[in-house]
Amino acid sequence: MIITRSPLRISLGGGGTDLPSYYRNHGGFLVAAAIDKYIYITVHRRFVDGFLLKYSHLEEVASIDEIKHPIIREALKLAGVQERNLEIASMADIPAGTGLGSSGSFTTALLKALHALRKNLVHPSELAAQACSIEIEKLRESVGKQDQYISAYGGITCFEFLPDGRVQASPLNVSEETLLELEENLLLFFTGYARSASKILQEQHDKSTQSDEAMLENLHFVKELGRQSQRALEGNNLREFAPPISPTWAAAPRVAKPLKR
Repeated sequence: MIITRSPLRISLGGGGTDLPSYYRNHGGFLVAAAIDKYIYITVHRRFVDGFLLKYSHLEEVASIDEIKHPIIREALKLAGVQERNLEIASMADIPAGTGLGSSGSFTTALLKALHALRKNLVHPSELAAQACSIEIEKLRESVGKQDQYISAYGGITCFEFLPDGRVQASPLNVSEETLLELEENLLLFFTGYARSASKILQEQHDKSTQSDEAMLENLHFVKELGRQSQRALEGNNLREFAPPISPTWAAAPRVAKPLKR
């Protein structure tokens, strides 16, 4: 049995500038932090032919093309899996729709497991690029690149999204003392509400594509907040870090619905 996991994440500034509709014209930048909550994937060979898939639904099909889950179907194709007798299951530390990048983490963990099945060594940049290719290019989802890249790289990482599609990643140069202080003073609470990120990001994509002035000014502002966050954290000054990050979280969309229990 192969077991992989990819971390979920929080944005520490610049979130939203990783969408192609923005960075292709203006370049994007953000700081993202992987957290100790994960998406887990297990892959196991069955004793009978066919694929058994366990996620929020249960599927049992004879071929890859019959798989309804789009990410699993495309990941199997991209990884060049030849086996036709696999059981694939996913588990998570948090519910979906909580804004921690679960879809990108799922795709990254799944690809990691499938490459392990084929005994392929894949660099984090290639793993993230493949995950982005599935979600953005093949499935045409209105998502950015930060979730896949921070899941692949981990840690607290700065990402530059260049207009030509390349992504430059560099670890945040933060001291151990500042990191520990940051961890002790950041709290996440689950409110019982969830929302669809794709609907929110689709609106951002549409307005950015139409060169909506208000949307572009907001994204320019958010990108600068990301750079301010980087300077504050690398300068070991958490008091300077709080002012840039507060507007980003305060402006977070309120579109949400309670989870069914």
